[in-house]
Amino acid sequence: MSDPAIICVAITGSVPTKADNPAVPITVTEQVESTREAFEAGASIAHCHVRDDDGKPTSDPGRFADLKAGIEDACPGMIVQLSTGGRSGAGQARGGMLPLKPDMASLSVGSNNFPTRVYENPPDLVDWLASEMKTHGVKPEIEAFDLSHIYHAKLMHDRGQLADVPYVQFVMGVKNAMPADKRVFDFYVETVKTLFGNVPWCAAGIGRHQAQVNDWAAQAGGHLRTGLEDNIRLDRDTLAPSNAALVERAAEICARHGRPVATPEQARTILGLAA
Repeated sequence: MSDPAIICVAITGSVPTKADNPAVPITVTEQVESTREAFEAGASIAHCHVRDDDGKPTSDPGRFADLKAGIEDACPGMIVQLSTGGRSGAGQARGGMLPLKPDMASLSVGSNNFPTRVYENPPDLVDWLASEMKTHGVKPEIEAFDLSHIYHAKLMHDRGQLADVPYVQFVMGVKNAMPADKRVFDFYVETVKTLFGNVPWCAAGIGRHQAQVNDWAAQAGGHLRTGLEDNIRLDRDTLAPSNAALVERAAEICARHGRPVATPEQARTILGLAA
Protein backbone atom coordinates (compact mmCIF):
# COMPACT_ATOMS: atom_id res chain seq x y z
CA MET A 1 0.00 0.00 0.00
CA SER A 2 1.45 3.35 -1.00
CA ASP A 3 -1.34 5.86 -0.30
CA PRO A 4 -0.09 8.79 1.78
CA ALA A 5 -1.04 8.72 5.46
CA ILE A 6 -2.07 11.90 7.22
CA ILE A 7 -0.62 12.39 10.69
CA CYS A 8 -2.63 14.57 13.07
CA VAL A 9 -0.90 15.83 16.21
CA ALA A 10 -3.12 16.55 19.21
CA ILE A 11 -0.77 18.94 20.92
CA THR A 12 -2.13 19.57 24.40
CA GLY A 13 -5.77 18.66 25.04
CA SER A 14 -7.62 19.54 28.23
CA VAL A 15 -6.26 17.00 30.70
CA PRO A 16 -2.44 16.52 30.67
CA THR A 17 -0.38 18.92 32.78
CA LYS A 18 3.31 19.67 33.17
CA ALA A 19 3.17 17.66 36.39
CA ASP A 20 2.29 14.66 34.23
CA ASN A 21 4.96 15.44 31.64
CA PRO A 22 7.00 18.67 31.48
CA ALA A 23 6.83 18.53 27.66
CA VAL A 24 3.08 19.25 27.62
CA PRO A 25 2.72 22.72 26.02
CA ILE A 26 0.32 24.99 27.90
CA THR A 27 0.75 28.60 26.80
CA VAL A 28 0.03 29.69 23.25
CA THR A 29 3.74 30.32 22.70
CA GLU A 30 4.63 26.82 23.91
CA GLN A 31 1.91 25.27 21.77
CA VAL A 32 3.04 27.07 18.62
CA GLU A 33 6.64 25.94 19.14
CA SER A 34 5.61 22.36 19.90
CA THR A 35 3.39 22.32 16.82
CA ARG A 36 6.22 23.67 14.66
CA GLU A 37 8.47 20.81 15.78
CA ALA A 38 5.69 18.28 15.11
CA PHE A 39 5.03 19.84 11.69
CA GLU A 40 8.70 19.49 10.78
CA ALA A 41 8.54 15.84 11.91
CA GLY A 42 5.65 15.13 9.52
CA ALA A 43 2.34 16.20 11.09
CA SER A 44 -0.02 17.94 8.67
CA ILE A 45 -3.00 18.49 11.02
CA ALA A 46 -2.81 20.26 14.39
CA HIS A 47 -5.71 19.40 16.72
CA CYS A 48 -5.91 22.34 19.10
CA HIS A 49 -7.21 23.15 22.57
CA VAL A 50 -6.34 26.23 24.62
CA ARG A 51 -5.74 26.83 28.33
CA ASP A 52 -6.28 29.86 30.58
CA ASP A 53 -3.61 31.59 32.68
CA ASP A 54 -3.95 28.87 35.33
CA GLY A 55 -3.48 26.09 32.78
CA LYS A 56 -7.15 25.09 32.88
CA PRO A 57 -9.06 24.27 29.67
CA THR A 58 -11.09 27.07 28.11
CA SER A 59 -13.01 27.81 24.92
CA ASP A 60 -11.86 31.45 24.84
CA PRO A 61 -12.07 32.53 21.17
CA GLY A 62 -9.30 35.09 21.69
CA ARG A 63 -6.83 32.44 22.77
CA PHE A 64 -7.90 30.22 19.88
CA ALA A 65 -7.35 33.16 17.51
CA ASP A 66 -3.83 33.69 18.83
CA LEU A 67 -3.01 29.99 18.55
CA LYS A 68 -4.46 29.69 15.05
CA ALA A 69 -2.49 32.71 13.84
CA GLY A 70 0.71 31.46 15.45
CA ILE A 71 0.43 28.02 13.86
CA GLU A 72 -0.41 29.44 10.44
CA ASP A 73 2.66 31.66 10.63
CA ALA A 74 5.06 28.99 11.94
CA CYS A 75 3.70 26.04 9.93
CA PRO A 76 2.75 27.16 6.39
CA GLY A 77 -0.01 25.01 4.92
CA MET A 78 -0.65 22.99 8.06
CA ILE A 79 -4.33 22.14 8.63
CA VAL A 80 -5.63 23.81 11.79
CA GLN A 81 -8.35 21.86 13.57
CA LEU A 82 -9.94 23.52 16.61
CA SER A 83 -11.66 21.52 19.33
CA THR A 84 -15.28 22.05 20.33
CA GLY A 85 -14.90 19.45 23.07
CA GLY A 86 -16.93 19.50 26.26
CA ARG A 87 -14.07 19.61 28.73
CA SER A 88 -13.29 23.19 27.68
CA GLY A 89 -16.69 24.81 28.06
CA ALA A 90 -20.44 24.34 28.16
CA GLY A 91 -23.27 24.94 25.71
CA GLN A 92 -22.72 27.20 22.73
CA ALA A 93 -19.51 28.55 24.28
CA ARG A 94 -17.98 25.35 22.91
CA GLY A 95 -18.39 26.71 19.39
CA GLY A 96 -17.38 30.30 20.03
CA MET A 97 -14.19 29.86 17.99
CA LEU A 98 -15.92 28.64 14.80
CA PRO A 99 -16.28 32.15 13.32
CA LEU A 100 -12.46 32.13 13.14
CA LYS A 101 -12.99 29.79 10.15
CA PRO A 102 -10.36 27.16 10.93
CA ASP A 103 -9.86 24.47 8.30
CA MET A 104 -11.51 21.88 10.54
CA ALA A 105 -13.13 21.42 13.93
CA SER A 106 -13.93 18.40 16.03
CA LEU A 107 -17.59 17.42 16.32
CA SER A 108 -18.80 14.88 18.87
CA VAL A 109 -22.28 13.81 17.77
CA GLY A 110 -23.35 11.78 20.79
CA SER A 111 -22.81 11.36 24.52
CA ASN A 112 -20.93 8.64 26.36
CA ASN A 113 -19.22 7.92 29.65
CA PHE A 114 -15.69 9.06 30.40
CA PRO A 115 -13.78 7.62 33.37
CA THR A 116 -15.24 10.02 35.96
CA ARG A 117 -17.99 11.94 34.14
CA VAL A 118 -20.60 11.85 31.42
CA TYR A 119 -19.38 13.46 28.21
CA GLU A 120 -22.56 15.28 27.29
CA ASN A 121 -23.35 16.14 23.68
CA PRO A 122 -27.11 16.81 23.62
CA PRO A 123 -28.83 16.76 20.22
CA ASP A 124 -29.66 20.47 20.15
CA LEU A 125 -26.03 21.42 20.81
CA VAL A 126 -24.74 18.93 18.23
CA ASP A 127 -27.13 20.36 15.63
CA TRP A 128 -26.08 23.93 16.47
CA LEU A 129 -22.36 23.14 16.28
CA ALA A 130 -22.87 21.42 12.92
CA SER A 131 -24.84 24.41 11.67
CA GLU A 132 -22.09 26.81 12.75
CA MET A 133 -19.47 24.69 11.00
CA LYS A 134 -21.52 24.67 7.83
CA THR A 135 -22.09 28.45 8.02
CA HIS A 136 -18.39 29.21 8.43
CA GLY A 137 -17.08 26.63 5.96
CA VAL A 138 -15.40 24.47 8.61
CA LYS A 139 -14.97 20.77 7.85
CA PRO A 140 -16.08 18.61 10.81
CA GLU A 141 -14.09 15.70 12.10
CA ILE A 142 -16.55 13.31 13.72
CA GLU A 143 -15.14 12.08 17.03
CA ALA A 144 -16.64 8.59 17.28
CA PHE A 145 -16.48 7.24 20.81
CA ASP A 146 -19.21 4.70 20.08
CA LEU A 147 -20.69 2.87 17.10
CA SER A 148 -23.87 4.91 17.32
CA HIS A 149 -21.85 8.06 16.63
CA ILE A 150 -20.89 6.79 13.18
CA TYR A 151 -24.52 6.02 12.36
CA HIS A 152 -25.63 9.43 13.63
CA ALA A 153 -23.01 11.11 11.45
CA LYS A 154 -24.56 9.30 8.48
CA LEU A 155 -28.02 10.52 9.49
CA MET A 156 -26.76 14.12 9.79
CA HIS A 157 -25.08 13.83 6.40
CA ASP A 158 -28.26 12.52 4.79
CA ARG A 159 -30.21 15.42 6.33
CA GLY A 160 -27.80 17.92 4.83
CA GLN A 161 -26.48 19.07 8.22
CA LEU A 162 -22.91 18.34 7.14
CA ALA A 163 -21.69 20.11 4.02
CA ASP A 164 -19.35 17.32 2.98
CA VAL A 165 -18.79 13.63 3.60
CA PRO A 166 -17.62 13.58 7.21
CA TYR A 167 -14.11 12.63 8.22
CA VAL A 168 -14.70 10.05 10.94
CA GLN A 169 -12.14 9.41 13.66
CA PHE A 170 -12.44 6.37 15.93
CA VAL A 171 -11.32 7.23 19.48
CA MET A 172 -10.30 3.96 21.09
CA GLY A 173 -9.13 3.18 24.60
CA VAL A 174 -11.05 5.69 26.72
CA LYS A 175 -12.19 3.84 29.83
CA ASN A 176 -15.97 3.13 29.73
CA ALA A 177 -16.12 4.00 26.01
CA MET A 178 -14.87 2.21 22.88
CA PRO A 179 -12.16 -0.36 23.70
CA ALA A 180 -8.94 -0.63 21.74
CA ASP A 181 -9.83 -4.02 20.31
CA LYS A 182 -8.78 -5.10 16.81
CA ARG A 183 -12.08 -6.86 16.10
CA VAL A 184 -13.97 -3.69 17.03
CA PHE A 185 -11.57 -1.61 14.95
CA ASP A 186 -12.09 -3.79 11.88
CA PHE A 187 -15.86 -3.56 12.29
CA TYR A 188 -15.73 0.23 12.55
CA VAL A 189 -13.65 0.48 9.38
CA GLU A 190 -16.13 -1.72 7.54
CA THR A 191 -19.04 0.34 8.92
CA VAL A 192 -17.58 3.59 7.59
CA LYS A 193 -17.02 2.01 4.19
CA THR A 194 -20.56 0.60 4.14
CA LEU A 195 -22.18 3.90 5.12
CA PHE A 196 -19.99 6.39 3.25
CA GLY A 197 -18.03 4.48 0.64
CA ASN A 198 -14.28 4.68 0.11
CA VAL A 199 -13.70 7.86 2.13
CA PRO A 200 -10.76 8.89 4.32
CA TRP A 201 -10.98 8.07 8.02
CA CYS A 202 -8.71 8.27 11.04
CA ALA A 203 -8.11 6.49 14.34
CA ALA A 204 -6.74 7.59 17.70
CA GLY A 205 -5.56 5.35 20.53
CA ILE A 206 -5.55 6.72 24.07
CA GLY A 207 -2.65 6.17 26.47
CA ARG A 208 -0.79 2.91 26.02
CA HIS A 209 -2.97 2.08 23.01
CA GLN A 210 -1.65 4.95 20.88
CA ALA A 211 1.08 3.12 18.95
CA GLN A 212 -1.05 0.00 18.48
CA VAL A 213 -3.99 1.92 17.01
CA ASN A 214 -1.57 3.92 14.84
CA ASP A 215 -0.32 0.59 13.49
CA TRP A 216 -3.82 -0.72 12.78
CA ALA A 217 -4.76 2.49 10.96
CA ALA A 218 -1.62 2.58 8.84
CA GLN A 219 -2.06 -1.05 7.84
CA ALA A 220 -5.76 -0.65 7.00
CA GLY A 221 -5.33 2.44 4.81
CA GLY A 222 -6.52 5.01 7.34
CA HIS A 223 -4.91 8.05 8.87
CA LEU A 224 -3.23 8.47 12.24
CA ARG A 225 -3.56 10.70 15.28
CA THR A 226 -0.84 11.01 17.88
CA GLY A 227 0.32 13.63 20.38
CA LEU A 228 0.58 14.47 24.05
CA GLU A 229 -3.15 15.10 24.43
CA ASP A 230 -3.79 11.38 24.08
CA ASN A 231 -0.60 9.87 25.47
CA ILE A 232 2.33 11.31 27.43
CA ARG A 233 4.67 8.32 27.10
CA LEU A 234 6.88 6.60 24.56
CA ASP A 235 6.64 3.42 26.59
CA ARG A 236 5.71 2.35 30.08
CA ASP A 237 8.92 3.72 31.59
CA THR A 238 9.68 6.69 29.31
CA LEU A 239 7.90 10.01 29.06
CA ALA A 240 7.63 11.37 25.52
CA PRO A 241 10.10 14.25 25.23
CA SER A 242 7.90 16.17 22.78
CA ASN A 243 4.96 16.00 20.41
CA ALA A 244 7.53 15.69 17.63
CA ALA A 245 8.84 12.45 19.12
CA LEU A 246 5.36 10.92 18.95
CA VAL A 247 4.95 12.14 15.37
CA GLU A 248 8.29 10.57 14.47
CA ARG A 249 7.10 7.27 15.90
CA ALA A 250 3.88 7.50 13.89
CA ALA A 251 5.92 8.21 10.74
CA GLU A 252 8.04 5.12 11.42
CA ILE A 253 4.85 3.06 11.72
CA CYS A 254 3.66 4.41 8.38
CA ALA A 255 6.98 3.49 6.78
CA ARG A 256 6.72 -0.08 8.05
CA HIS A 257 3.46 -0.41 6.14
CA GLY A 258 4.75 1.26 2.98
CA ARG A 259 2.77 4.44 3.58
CA PRO A 260 4.51 7.74 2.84
CA VAL A 261 3.62 10.53 5.25
CA ALA A 262 1.25 13.01 3.60
CA THR A 263 2.49 16.54 3.05
CA PRO A 264 0.12 19.34 4.04
CA GLU A 265 -0.73 19.78 0.36
CA GLN A 266 -1.53 16.07 -0.02
CA ALA A 267 -3.55 16.09 3.20
CA ARG A 268 -5.64 19.01 1.95
CA THR A 269 -6.34 17.16 -1.29
CA ILE A 270 -7.29 13.97 0.54
CA LEU A 271 -9.68 15.85 2.82
CA GLY A 272 -11.08 18.16 0.15
CA LEU A 273 -9.76 21.33 1.81
CA ALA A 274 -8.72 24.50 0.07
CA ALA A 275 -5.00 25.02 -0.40
